[in-house]
This record gives sequence, C-alpha cells and structure tokens, in this order.
Amino acid sequence: MVRANGAVSLRELARVVQTSEVTVRRDVRALEAEGLLDRRHGGAVLPGGFTRESGFPQKAHVATAEKTAIADLAAGLVQEGEAVVLGAGTTTQELARRLARVPGLTVVTNSLLVAQVLAHANRVEVVMTGGTLRGADYALVGSGAEHSLQGLRVSRAFLSGNGLTAERGLSTANMLSASVDRALVRAAAEVVVLADHTKLGVDTMFQTISPDLITRLVTNEPPAQDERAAAELQALADQGVQIAVAGEAGAHLGGPAGHPGPGGTGGEGGTGGTGRQPRREVPLPGQRRQHPQSGGGGGSQQLRAAPPPAPGEGQPGRVTDLAPRRHH
Repeated sequence: MVRANGAVSLRELARVVQTSEVTVRRDVRALEAEGLLDRRHGGAVLPGGFTRESGFPQKAHVATAEKTAIADLAAGLVQEGEAVVLGAGTTTQELARRLARVPGLTVVTNSLLVAQVLAHANRVEVVMTGGTLRGADYALVGSGAEHSLQGLRVSRAFLSGNGLTAERGLSTANMLSASVDRALVRAAAEVVVLADHTKLGVDTMFQTISPDLITRLVTNEPPAQDERAAAELQALADQGVQIAVAGEAGAHLGGPAGHPGPGGTGGEGGTGGTGRQPRREVPLPGQRRQHPQSGGGGGSQQLRAAPPPAPGEGQPGRVTDLAPRRHH
C-alpha cells in the first residue's frame, strides 16, 4: 500500500489488514528498521521523505476524514465579502468546497483544483495567479506566479504543506512550491495553516514559512497514543501560535462576535451556510502575533477556548486551552 500510494495512515493499514493500530505500529517500526519505509506521525511513507513527494492521487487518500473536519472548522473563519488566499493542497481543496457558498467572497489561488471547485460558485470571484503548471499538485509555480502576487493584499492566507514543526514551521518537498507559498504569505495580513496530525513533527526539505509568521494552526485531535504530535502542538503554542482543533463532529468555528461565518446571520445564534451547528464565537488574532514574553510579568499570549456547547449540541470544533508556558 505504501509503495502504491506513497503514504498511508496507520488507521487505513489497520482497517485493511483487520488488526489493531498497536499491532500495525509495531510492524511499521520493524519495517523501518529494515529500511523499507519511514515512519511518520500517524502513518508511514516510502524512504527518502525529505526529498520525495507523493502526487495528488496519493495525498487525496491520506487522512481524508481529518482533512474534512479541518476544512469544516477553517471555513468558519471566513466572512461574507472577504478576500482570502488559498494555496495548493488537498486540504485547501476541501476548504474551497465549503467556501463556495460564501457571498461576495474573493479567492486568490495558484491551485487549479481550488479554482475548479469554485468555478461554478456564482457568488465567489476567483483570481488565478500566473505561472508554470506543476503536475504533481496541479499548482501554478515559478516567477510568473510570484510576480502576479506583487501588490496584492488580502485578509488571510490558508496554506497546507508536507510537514509542520515548531522549529522550522511549515515545509514542503519542492523548492518552487515553497517559494510561491512564501509569496502568498506576503500578501496576507494573517496566516492560517491547515495540517492534519500526520504532518505534525514532519520536517521536509524546503521551509515555506517560519513559525513566527503562523497566526493560527487548524488541525485535528491527535490519537491518544501520539505523544509526539501532542508535544509538537504544545511547542507551537509556546511560540504563540493559536491552535484550533476540529472536534469529531467537525463543527464550524465562527468569526469575531457579531460577524457571520460562511452564510451565517451573525451574532451568537447565527448558523453557518452548511446548516451544521450554531457557530462558536472565537476572537481572531491580529495581523501578526507577537512572540510570547518570558519572565515573571504578564505579556504571554493566552489561547482562548471556545464556549462549551449548549445542551443537545454535538462536539464543537474548538480552540484548545494550550497556552504558552512561562519561564522563570
């Protein structure tokens, strides 16, 4: 399966071989010792992960449920009439499907897949970059793409990648993709990274953006046994990144109080355009977050939790209660 798809999750392996994830994890560890594959948080890839990159068909079948939940949650950050950037990737493609119903939205993208999803959304304007087509992820890259972004300004950029660490930030296996993503970031007041738990702690060859430029991370709940992913989340929080975790129901996370989410009516009782659950009002960060200050005085940025669900509601997406640790 790993040879066919380039990467596979432990959950999928366990389902196919009809055994527990604990057993699969032990077998994967043994195969790694023989040099037949490389372990990643929540899955496995072919050896040479720093330079090798799976194509779109392979990526589309990895952590699909997690990507759906992340897209559901991230869509709640986008408001009517906003201008946003969506980078290339399977998770941003999922997000685009949810943004197709946001009135007056303008989406700037270098992804043919994102543009295809939004092509028939009559209330959404799509602005494509120039550039050279990269077939591995159906994205426009190169100097043409970067030059077309000069002078552009949008409220926020939604980006994905191949790996995310607290040390290096977001990274990818392709130099041209990394360069275009950096240009997308320069056009945005805020940067939202979409990354499922299998990418946490994974470091690939080319750095896209450093951790200090990431405003918010939208991810899914790591498996209980994945201590390294949980530690990576805490390390990112220590650096001031706001961590939004998608609950099992994949509920939407609302924008600032009084502003509607996608298709919402605003206020505490508004609902998102997909008709799922009432929005959770969570304040958005500023244009660029400040590094948490050390020392005994105040100044450390606290990550705020969403209000608890009302009786009868399902599990909402939430901003975790992770907070930067104070150093004495």
